[in-house]
Amino acid sequence: MLLIAALLLQDASPLFEPMQPDVMGAGSNFTNAFADYDSDGDLDLFVGFDGKPNRLYRNDKGTFTDVAATAGVADSRPTRAAAWGDFDADGDPDLMVGFTPNKEASVVKLYRNNAGVFADATADSGLGLTAGAVRQPAWIDFDSDGDLDLFIAFRDRANAMYRNDGGKFTDVAASVGLNDARRSVGAVWFDFDEDGDLDAAVANMDGDANGLFRNDGDKFTDVAESAGVAWGGRAPKLAGNGTVRVCAADVENDGKIDLFAANYGPLGLFSNLGKGKFEDQSAAMKIAIDSRYDACAFADVDHNGTLDLYVNGTVTGGASWQDSLFMNTPSAFAPGASFVDMTPPVIRKQQADHGVQWADVDGDGDLDLALTGSRPDGTHVIMRNMLPAADAARHVHVRVVDAKGAATRAGAEVRLFAVGSKIEGLIGTRLLDSGSGYDSQNDMPVHFGVPSGVPRVDVQVIAPFGGKRMAIWQRGVAPGRTITVRTR
Repeated sequence: MLLIAALLLQDASPLFEPMQPDVMGAGSNFTNAFADYDSDGDLDLFVGFDGKPNRLYRNDKGTFTDVAATAGVADSRPTRAAAWGDFDADGDPDLMVGFTPNKEASVVKLYRNNAGVFADATADSGLGLTAGAVRQPAWIDFDSDGDLDLFIAFRDRANAMYRNDGGKFTDVAASVGLNDARRSVGAVWFDFDEDGDLDAAVANMDGDANGLFRNDGDKFTDVAESAGVAWGGRAPKLAGNGTVRVCAADVENDGKIDLFAANYGPLGLFSNLGKGKFEDQSAAMKIAIDSRYDACAFADVDHNGTLDLYVNGTVTGGASWQDSLFMNTPSAFAPGASFVDMTPPVIRKQQADHGVQWADVDGDGDLDLALTGSRPDGTHVIMRNMLPAADAARHVHVRVVDAKGAATRAGAEVRLFAVGSKIEGLIGTRLLDSGSGYDSQNDMPVHFGVPSGVPRVDVQVIAPFGGKRMAIWQRGVAPGRTITVRTR
């Protein structure tokens, strides 16, 4: 039966087409991240290159123009990380960029957004740092004081946790237990134990175990081993293996945030059982593919209400490992079912191996795919999702802000229910981006596909804050809308 189902699915493989390939044909790029930097209502794209000027694409209703030079962010230093976050809470997203080490300049740069033009605020903010292989940055309010702090994972030194005090940053990682010296690459923040504050899952390489840092108020404790996620599905202590990216998503549509590991080694999928425990479902879901992966990204590509999965194969040792798009059918977690690899040929032929993001760049309601490739013959292509218009219209986008309207709630959970129902009507859960793609973070609404036959939905937002998980509702939302929900 599974073979028949897989064959039927292949006939319905998602369709994509490249957008502006003449503009986005340049290779040697690693990271990409979306935000509406100019506040015009559509998502713009930053792309970090490996020694060529970085690009900032202004989006004008689905047409992209590189404005990095005039906006002031066209650095030519090899770039490995990028994160959008409104650190000064003035209503527009600022940008942190991470570079490869250079003894003459800081390895991080903080750009303050002033009405679409960026100013270097690195020195004034206290973020100047001359050493360190920068990997995952994440703007999150780890201490629940209302502003965005900055976590940075490093490949070659202890990780940092910069507390934000009025726009001035101090590294407090040692005092709170986050100065992990293992070889970190990826990280994502979410309230895995549902106690009202944000915890951190950290992906480590070169045979190091992964971390799961439980936020205990004034200290963090690594509970990865007892939670069952220390090795991410790969063989323990094997120097050639590691986890590059850890993704957090409600893969099972049960309201709990699961963990996925993109590995050098078999992929790992861990079901959240609640009470701080996870169960390895990698083999059962037939996703434990032994390869070399750099990133993962979940999205409801076909608007059937379930999260599909894109994984990037890396380039290493002169070999390019395969990218794949795995589709999740509504019965994927039924006994004996699994994800199905349905990668379209137009995507398979791309030399894309690091950056991956899903975003509705053309405003038609479905999610398009942005990729980067580190090879000189790679690309930073955007693939337009060709979902039929009627299906694309069945979506809800939810932007989450604080009581003052500032985007300081990364790690918030958004749930969608069929109108008037409770848990049995749960359509899905999304996590407001708190670390994604390859060493990146977006500032954008979360996306839901709404299954056919659901005329209206209720939206629930939980922003873990100060040890509380207060639910905020917006009810009776019709599909086809973008809404904004204010939290405390």
